[in-house]
Amino acid sequence: MAGRARIRPGVLVGAIVALVLTGTSAASAASPAGGHDRPGRGREAAPATVVIDGSRMLENRLRLDRGDPALRAQVRSLTRQADAWLGKGPWTVTDKPQPAPGGDPHDYLSQAPYWWPSQPRTADNPWGCPYVQRDGERNPEVDTGTDRPDVGNVFNSSTTLALAWYYTGDAKYAEHAADILRTWFLDPATRMNPNLNHGQFIPCKYDGRSIGIIDFSQQYSSVLDAVAILNTGAPGWNRSERAGMLAWNKDFLHWLTDSDFGKEESAADNNHGTFMDLQIASLALATGDRALARRTVLGARAGRIDAQVAGDGSQPQELARTRSFHYSTFDLVAYTRLAAVGRHVGVDLWAYRGPDGQSLFKAVDFLLPAATGAAPWPYPELEFTRYAASDIVHAAADAGDRAARAAVPKLQTPPNGDLWQLRPAAEQLDSIAG
Repeated sequence: MAGRARIRPGVLVGAIVALVLTGTSAASAASPAGGHDRPGRGREAAPATVVIDGSRMLENRLRLDRGDPALRAQVRSLTRQADAWLGKGPWTVTDKPQPAPGGDPHDYLSQAPYWWPSQPRTADNPWGCPYVQRDGERNPEVDTGTDRPDVGNVFNSSTTLALAWYYTGDAKYAEHAADILRTWFLDPATRMNPNLNHGQFIPCKYDGRSIGIIDFSQQYSSVLDAVAILNTGAPGWNRSERAGMLAWNKDFLHWLTDSDFGKEESAADNNHGTFMDLQIASLALATGDRALARRTVLGARAGRIDAQVAGDGSQPQELARTRSFHYSTFDLVAYTRLAAVGRHVGVDLWAYRGPDGQSLFKAVDFLLPAATGAAPWPYPELEFTRYAASDIVHAAADAGDRAARAAVPKLQTPPNGDLWQLRPAAEQLDSIAG
């Protein structure tokens, strides 16, 4: 298509460097071990990440060794965030005040965020049931008594700490990341069961719901990348733990694809379905099932883009939400990360065009006037944050979108700084919990 450059700057060079130094490439993420077996030499290895481009990470390491000032500034911002995690955690699914409805303390439990009690709490009705939905308004109860805040800490801390170790070589970051992952996923006394049977329960209504899967699908691909980074030889992370995480991920993938909740979530036709595709594809790649990863990314073309993106690039289902800008960027985080998985299995999701001209490029371009501050966002939004779109604009620019590339200098910097160069993979920058 005119105006779309198909080769991203630096990627080819980074891939060649990775091949020379490691004898492999980031596309080997689906190897049975889930990463390279080079203990003690992590800073020389291209991580076998599933979303972040491992060859670009290695290229960054070489540029840092040569004193690149811009990257050094970003690393300082990254390490400030990592330092803040050093005194926190580890967390465990077993320390809830009471277990999930099934009674097993190892089962994950979260509460539906937009459901509120409609009656006064009494001795006969301690929850204030029935609960009623208030879209976009987060009930503070969800952050007490369940695992949702802790799992968010696990996801964010392990990713930040693993990145900080890779770029600095400082063992304290890797060792703490390893302790966090070991405690939540592997230690028999504290590990989480690999299911989400009790995600987003609603008091007096449901013990769990399929949409609770988004508690993991939103961010778990980042954990897979954190594990891949540690797998390059991080101190405190051994072969047994690598095998344990691989086994946990295989069991979790099996539950996602075979359970009734998993099948229901895969059938969702909004951001839940997109994030489910991302989670299945990234887990499949990380555990060695490249065929499933490829089928999932291919299926997102007609199954997701055609159905969810209009010819003008809008996402009608997300525009109908009370936080329409948030959810429009949210869905595109899943799409852009899924496109990153696709490059490992020979699927260029950015190049796809639907029957009405739908494309990921158009979906990102639709947000550019608001993302750059050139025009107000004309749809419902309870809490507009312009920087929410920054990562997805970076992703489109890297993929060859000229309009997005021109918009990058006009983006609002996220509160924790722009870390795109260090971890080129879109993240949700404005938390709905904020």
